[in-house]
Amino acid sequence: MAPEVLIIGGGINGAGVYMDLAAQGVATLLVERGDFASGTSAAPSRLIHGGLRYLETGEVALVRESVEERNLLLLNAPHVVRPIPCWVPLKSWFGGTAGAVFRFLRLTRTPGRKGAVPVKLGLMFYDLFGNQHRTMPRHRLLAKRSAIADVPGLSPSIRAVAEYFDARITHPERLTLEIIADAEANCPASMAASYLAVIGADGDSVLLEDRLAGERFTVRPKVVVNTSGAWLDHVQKALGQDERLVGGTKGSHLVLRNAELAGQLGERMLYFETADHRACLIYRLGDDRLLLGTTDLRTDDPDDMICSDAEIDYLFDVLLSVMPGAKVSREQIIFSFAGVRPLPRMQAAVAGAISRDHSIRVYQPNSTRRFPILALVGGKWTTYRSCAEQIANEVLKILELPRLRSTKHVAVGGGAGFPQDEASQAGWVADAARTTGCDVERMRELAGRYGSRARAVAALERDHTASPSFAVPGYSEAELLWLAREERVAKLQDIVLRRTLMAFEGITGPAALAQIAVVVGTELGWTAERQRAEVDECLRLLQERHRVTTTRPRADNPNPSADTTKTASTS
Repeated sequence: MAPEVLIIGGGINGAGVYMDLAAQGVATLLVERGDFASGTSAAPSRLIHGGLRYLETGEVALVRESVEERNLLLLNAPHVVRPIPCWVPLKSWFGGTAGAVFRFLRLTRTPGRKGAVPVKLGLMFYDLFGNQHRTMPRHRLLAKRSAIADVPGLSPSIRAVAEYFDARITHPERLTLEIIADAEANCPASMAASYLAVIGADGDSVLLEDRLAGERFTVRPKVVVNTSGAWLDHVQKALGQDERLVGGTKGSHLVLRNAELAGQLGERMLYFETADHRACLIYRLGDDRLLLGTTDLRTDDPDDMICSDAEIDYLFDVLLSVMPGAKVSREQIIFSFAGVRPLPRMQAAVAGAISRDHSIRVYQPNSTRRFPILALVGGKWTTYRSCAEQIANEVLKILELPRLRSTKHVAVGGGAGFPQDEASQAGWVADAARTTGCDVERMRELAGRYGSRARAVAALERDHTASPSFAVPGYSEAELLWLAREERVAKLQDIVLRRTLMAFEGITGPAALAQIAVVVGTELGWTAERQRAEVDECLRLLQERHRVTTTRPRADNPNPSADTTKTASTS
């Protein structure tokens, strides 16, 4: 293969550039040193949002772009992007008004407290920006009595609650994979490869190493696009550009199993300010699970991906500041995750004051490197498409090629042919269940994972004879076979952490992983020894990075659902 463009970094921004260039018919090679979307793209707060708090630092253009892109994603990927009502508890009416004005005018960047009046003004802008492709209701203010009647656990110190709508993404890793698959369908001359690392460059060549097989080979692109996120400086150095561009901050999250708290919140997300002027959130993931985040700690290590004990204490403490009666403990944690935000390197008093906007640095060819490099600094999940369009435009300019089409109104993956509203989705589920012979409840579950592609999974379930001993809660043997065949699986962890939501659901016990390894491994040609090694590696990763410990089931109870999962703690 002789690609015109080499993209380094298979997170959401790299995938977005890959998709845009494919739409223009540009032969592109996308490489990722690990699995696709296994770095920062796998560790967001799982929101597609306009960035309300960015108004506070005067980043109006970023907020406008984010809100417009949020609305497009609600239309283009309705299977994984859905509206969520957000509640902002407010402890004063006029507090912080003057400071908010100074920050909006960029006279200062240091965050401060905010009352109902400055938040109300910010939400008016938010609604105005959302008029483009409007998909959700406008904001409103709720009186204290009304808010506490709906959520009795709210602190009695609040004066009011601001309600507005944003969106959540149920499975960001899946959307990344679907973008990549769509790109290759649009441009067969393009190819994406995982577990392929850049280790050097010389003249017109870039040296790549297969991290699974150990083989090395070179490619000769006309343009290199570096979208490696938090690892940007490391990749730049391998390409011969030794410059510090990124100053990362770590964000950690917890997945809790707490039915009482989940019941209180219902479908709402609490988005609240902390005493140190950070923004934290909590919302329900399922009947009894919640996502609590996030921290914002400076770090120069892109591999700093472990939620610390201090961060757990911090997240529990800030939650109690808005819901003082919440009964949360380490025993409720079923999963934790962290990622490093690839923010621009800058001197700011606090991490929250660092800009969340992105920029593109262009490095022209020189005496030792005969191709240009475009390096993306920053980049948000929500704005990946517009960011990719900007980068693709620069690439097209270098290659002297015209833009053929826009990706603005292109449905992604399972969003193609899948309805956008709940009522129509229910009708789609009923029809798909009838035509595939699938149970309606099961089809609803599959549609929630795969959108319109759920029909293919259901058809395989209908035609596949499953082993009577297979028992992984919520998943079928045929579904795992479909993932192994269709979704570029190279390791067991790819299935557990990214192709499915098993880790978020607490399905990470040794017996369940062993059964999954047999099904996936048999399909991919793994030996029994390789299957056992994959289970051991996956368990070790869950324990060391995600603080999960597991207890093997008793000999008299082989059901994998009997595996217990909890978090490891040193406190």
